[in-house]
Amino acid sequence: MKNGLNNVRQVQEEASVWTRDQMAARAAQELQDGFYVNLGIGVPTLVANHVPVGVDITFQSENGMLGIGPFPTEDEIDPDLINAGKQTVTELAGTAFVDSAASFAMIRGGHMNLSILGALQVSEKGDIANWMIPGKKVKGMGGGMDLVAGARRIIVLMEHVSKGGAHKFIPECGLPLTGSNVVDMIVTDLAVFERSDRKGASFRLTELAPGVTLEELRDKTTANFVVDL
Repeated sequence: MKNGLNNVRQVQEEASVWTRDQMAARAAQELQDGFYVNLGIGVPTLVANHVPVGVDITFQSENGMLGIGPFPTEDEIDPDLINAGKQTVTELAGTAFVDSAASFAMIRGGHMNLSILGALQVSEKGDIANWMIPGKKVKGMGGGMDLVAGARRIIVLMEHVSKGGAHKFIPECGLPLTGSNVVDMIVTDLAVFERSDRKGASFRLTELAPGVTLEELRDKTTANFVVDL
């Protein structure tokens, strides 16, 4: 990782947490040449701005685009070209447009090397809840359930605590699950957690954001994790 990671280093003395862009830059380090990648709505879409130089990635969207280009400039906006989050995007040479059945066949068939998603909660067992808060109206789960079941690797990008101060990396999810035992890596504004496999392995703390102490992290985390710094 070059530009994005450099940006993270440049603000080490100025910030005690990673910004959303810096979180996305850290997640982008996990991209590998030739990967097919699906980005969830919200912070994950910023990952596309930090693809390492020389790494060729094909971004896929559940609404039927394979080969999503960068966000458009003002004079490039085409309201008919949108991603799954209804953000306007651009197309590339070779971009393919397919129907929903074909799009979800790519996902369910295990053809996505990586999916980077947001989350409301993640449990220490790798469960993810990211689609509904009881009592609030939602249009539906979207492609989340298919992505966590079909993509070969799942990375979660989220703030470590909610705006109301609630912990989000916790022993057990209290919200309706999107998937069980599916998360491989978590990148928050405070830290990075990884686990080697999904067969009962614990999450390992592998990085702390600049200025964040282990004591502060533990104070904001109720999930159990192994320190591997």
